[in-house]
Amino acid sequence: MNLLLSSLAAGVGQGAVYALIAVSFVIIYRATGVLNFAQPALLILGTFAASVFATQLGWGFWLAAPLAMLVIALLSVGIERVAIRPLVGRPQFSAAIVTVGLFIALLVVAFRLFDSQPRTVDDPWQLRSVCLGGTATESFGVTGCDGGVQIYENAIARFVIALAVIGLLGWWLTRSRLGLAMRATSLDQETALAQGISVGRMFSISWAIGGALAALAGVLLAANGSVVQATDALFALVALPAIIIGGLDSLKGAVLGGLIVGLAMALTKTYQTVYAPWLGTNFENVVPYLLMILVLLVRPYGIFGTREVQRV
Repeated sequence: MNLLLSSLAAGVGQGAVYALIAVSFVIIYRATGVLNFAQPALLILGTFAASVFATQLGWGFWLAAPLAMLVIALLSVGIERVAIRPLVGRPQFSAAIVTVGLFIALLVVAFRLFDSQPRTVDDPWQLRSVCLGGTATESFGVTGCDGGVQIYENAIARFVIALAVIGLLGWWLTRSRLGLAMRATSLDQETALAQGISVGRMFSISWAIGGALAALAGVLLAANGSVVQATDALFALVALPAIIIGGLDSLKGAVLGGLIVGLAMALTKTYQTVYAPWLGTNFENVVPYLLMILVLLVRPYGIFGTREVQRV
């Protein structure tokens, strides 16, 4: 039971970060109709920026994280203005292909910036943990738990920070004039334009928010006491099954999908080697895609996705 609770806690923390990545995809998709495959590259560039601010410049984690979000938000706006805006009115498939090219180009830039040197974001939690119902132990600076439930502080921090940011974003979208304008643009661009809303401005804002969320997700993924490399950008691809599971155009679906994926991966990592070792190592990386297939068989539009009805 203690092992189960520890796995659930780790899964919720990881799932909250996947939810953050999924929301960054959905925000851009709802506003522009473009599935931005460059998000993983923006995630790793945000992690790199946070590492530079926190470790090289010595500004600390709490200042480095928002600065990295700002840098990637500006980069994301520039990408939208230069590479995506000229494709307005073209088939959505064209813009999606452009984002794939951007992903490759930005990932090459990330490899050059990292220069094969692992980095850290100097997070304040490292590998510290809390022990519930047992005796805390410490060995070589790493805390453990004897006879209780061990929950790592970074898992708690990830969950609290990610859901707080998503909650604030949801409140802003429903209560502010700018948020309502973004929602109107996502529902019908032509009608929003007729009402005096600058659709181009809404596009830029949505890309800025998406880039900032991707950067924050990258920082939280790196905030586990370990080092990060450019190849870690591929972790963001796990958010794609989360989006499909929850619904491609649903923010609450993205949150639910991220949590489901995080929990499924954590439980698989804990118990698969014991009960199904024949599946091989790292099978937890396959589980999100199996879940995606199962959900699509039952609900092709995802759990909260909007069902499209075509009349002829």
